[in-house]
Amino acid sequence: MTRTTLRGLTLALLIGASAPTLTATAALAQTPAAAPSARPWLDAKLDADKRADLAVAAMTNDEKFTVIFGYFGADMKPKYTRHPDSLDASAGYVAGVPRLGIPGQWQTDAGVGVATQGARQDLRQRTALPAGVATAATWNPELAEKGGAMIGKEARDSGFNVQLAGGVNLVREPRNGRNFEYGGEDPWLAGVMVAAQIRGIQSNNIISTIKHYALNAQETGRFVVSSNISETAARTSDLLAFQFAIEQSDPHSVMCAYNRVNGTYACENDWLLNTVLKKDWGYKGYVMSDWGADHSSAKAANAGLDQESAGDAFDKQPFFGAPLKADLAAGRVSQARIDDMARRVLRALFASGAVDHPVPTPTSHDLPAATLAAHAKVTQADAEEGIVLLKNDGGLLPLAKTAKTIAVIGAHADVGVLSGGGSSQVYPVGGRAVKGLEPATWPGPVIYYPSSPLKALQARYPNAKVVYDDGTDPARAAKLAADSELALVFADRWTTESVDVETLNLPKNQDATIDAVASANKKTVVVLITGGPVVMPWLDKVGAVVEAWYPGTAGGEAIARVLTGEVDASGRLPVTFPRSVADLPRPTLDGDPKTPEALFDVNYDIEGAAVGYKWYDLKKIEPLFPFGHGLSYSKFAYSNLTAAAAGDKVTVSFDVKNVGARAGKDVPQVYVSPKAGGWEAPKRLAGFKKVSLAPGATQRVTVTVDPRLLASWDDKAHGWSIAAGQYDIALGSSSRALVASTPVTLTGAKLPVSPKGR
Repeated sequence: MTRTTLRGLTLALLIGASAPTLTATAALAQTPAAAPSARPWLDAKLDADKRADLAVAAMTNDEKFTVIFGYFGADMKPKYTRHPDSLDASAGYVAGVPRLGIPGQWQTDAGVGVATQGARQDLRQRTALPAGVATAATWNPELAEKGGAMIGKEARDSGFNVQLAGGVNLVREPRNGRNFEYGGEDPWLAGVMVAAQIRGIQSNNIISTIKHYALNAQETGRFVVSSNISETAARTSDLLAFQFAIEQSDPHSVMCAYNRVNGTYACENDWLLNTVLKKDWGYKGYVMSDWGADHSSAKAANAGLDQESAGDAFDKQPFFGAPLKADLAAGRVSQARIDDMARRVLRALFASGAVDHPVPTPTSHDLPAATLAAHAKVTQADAEEGIVLLKNDGGLLPLAKTAKTIAVIGAHADVGVLSGGGSSQVYPVGGRAVKGLEPATWPGPVIYYPSSPLKALQARYPNAKVVYDDGTDPARAAKLAADSELALVFADRWTTESVDVETLNLPKNQDATIDAVASANKKTVVVLITGGPVVMPWLDKVGAVVEAWYPGTAGGEAIARVLTGEVDASGRLPVTFPRSVADLPRPTLDGDPKTPEALFDVNYDIEGAAVGYKWYDLKKIEPLFPFGHGLSYSKFAYSNLTAAAAGDKVTVSFDVKNVGARAGKDVPQVYVSPKAGGWEAPKRLAGFKKVSLAPGATQRVTVTVDPRLLASWDDKAHGWSIAAGQYDIALGSSSRALVASTPVTLTGAKLPVSPKGR
């Protein structure tokens, strides 16, 4: 590490109390550097590759090792004391090279906003987007990009230039505790939506990190499990989601996962990192390890890992420190590889704008109230469009404006809305709505954001009696429901990093409460606040069901606006809701939480690339609610479907008309299937578009199908192959509600592995 110079010490003293956690080295690294002729890599007119080449050529070997090793940004005493140049209670820090004008890397979790780590949990109160799965449920890339830009701005304003955001792991296992962070079960939807968020984040001249690469589908045994799968199935599912997202957003960093893939740890997996990512896809950024995911020095470096994250705090050794230097001296890793590692990191800093637009030194842990208020509107819009109306018998929703008595039951809806746990946890402006919940420490705490659905509803019904019951006593809740015109039952399930759920049923006896309330009042609406699918043994008894996910900072207001019809219900499911765990590829979750160190395998070739709705289609299983499903307060009709092939691309066009009585938003979905079969499942999602229409209005929509969605992976040719023949292009409102189809004939084609690769 570079030692503090006298000039740096003077600067640190001048900064003084305004930045008490920054040392002189950090302050220097955050100061814009001039670009004299002696430091040509600081010339912003040059491209990032040239600048990285020039900078690496000017570095000493110690400086190269500096930029490939990271430190944790929070205390874990007595084991670990954070690096003094890191921002307190942050995800991490990588030292810069002040001599060369290279800034440090200040890293923050995660995909829903600026998270806080360690004991000082409430240090930074920031805006939280809805969960990643909720953003995916908007099916609106433009909205996702705005949300990414918002949290990226808060990251930058907080002094961070690396945001560990962009979770694109497919939902293979609906019991996975981290599903709420991700983009759903389909490669195209997840890739498009996560790419949009990454573009938004990186518009702030900071680095976004796509993760967790790859096949990281469960938390049980996450440090030891081996995700076993054929190359064809991997290329057509999880890897394709990463490929789409990377191509559409150019994230400057990729985070390799904890798990093993076909027996080899992801962070030392030559096939994943060197062959697929860097060679086949032509990826130019750097690969960082997840916190505690590095298991070696030369082996990991040679396999493609470029930067070790928080090595002192989480790995068994600081592998990319002294051990890697010893490997270099012994010839176990080459100088060229060390240069490449440093170069990739520097290229990311140049390409992102982090060098030319250094992050400000934070003068306070707080952000301006006006900024936070504006950002709350951004997250509210995201939450509103992600809320999915699953069932609505008899037009129970939107709620009748004439209601005089409304029961609001359960899930702390009187004070707030639940959020997901783990490293992505954003701590809310205004503090926690509910205190004293367990677990209070990792992977907790359990946090409810102070945005009360009850209060938002009471504001909309000033002349009605809107009464709350906590729902813990089913009989008491049922009595309140019987005495009310409408009953709104809020039910939630906390999910978190490091723990999977054992069942898809709601916890805390909530199923019994819903059943009792619905038996007492036919006008019962269930509002689910969860990170993923749940089963619904009470479904036939209730009038309406709404999936609100973890709706973020302004979640209570967003829920109220959808329930009352101030905005349309326009979310669509990015994941299938199964009827039972018996319908899953693996009804019993693999691994034993009681033996966390024991190596075990998961066979993902059971479903292969038939993830989510494709599994249900393949096995002819009827889901509870299908992928793509979601109702609206208006009605839409599709017509004039056409499809045309030109080379290896298919263009699909159709009309969408609002045939209802009110304005609304719809998500027409295009699915493709080969007449001859031969794919992993009968059909694939090939395109979608969210449209907003006034009553009676019609919009012509055109989508272009990515050729890889028409192709199969060809191991022998090491590329994609489109079979000649006839394909069906189907249009509908979900994977199980297809209303029109048209044929298209393809001549067949061979495609390269990637537009950027070989």
